[in-house]
Amino acid sequence: VQLQASGGGSVQAGGSLRLSCAASRGIFSNNAMGWFRQAPGKEREFVGAIAWNGGSTYYAESVKGRFTIDRDNAKNTVYLQLNSLKPEDTAVYYCAANRYSRGGSFQNDYPYWGQGTQVTVSS
Repeated sequence: VQLQASGGGSVQAGGSLRLSCAASRGIFSNNAMGWFRQAPGKEREFVGAIAWNGGSTYYAESVKGRFTIDRDNAKNTVYLQLNSLKPEDTAVYYCAANRYSRGGSFQNDYPYWGQGTQVTVSS
């Protein structure tokens, strides 16, 4: 079981990034997927999630309207589009696979985690 996140980098405020998370077979097609982030000195927090078929998405209030999650089940890949980035978005971003199909913000529902990718936003 593997999740490989990529696409992080350093951008100026107002910029955009697109994160990708490739999953091994067996944990993707029927599973909701989520993105979380952890800033230095802070606890890991929910960013967003997408249901197994892409039919529903959920976002933290802090990113709603700026971030978008989508998935390509044929490629076993989930994406996180980050627009209008702010310095407070600076964090390590993690993708995770939910044990259920619908998705949500409860971290204990995510038994599988990727290694994280760094996003740094400068002012």
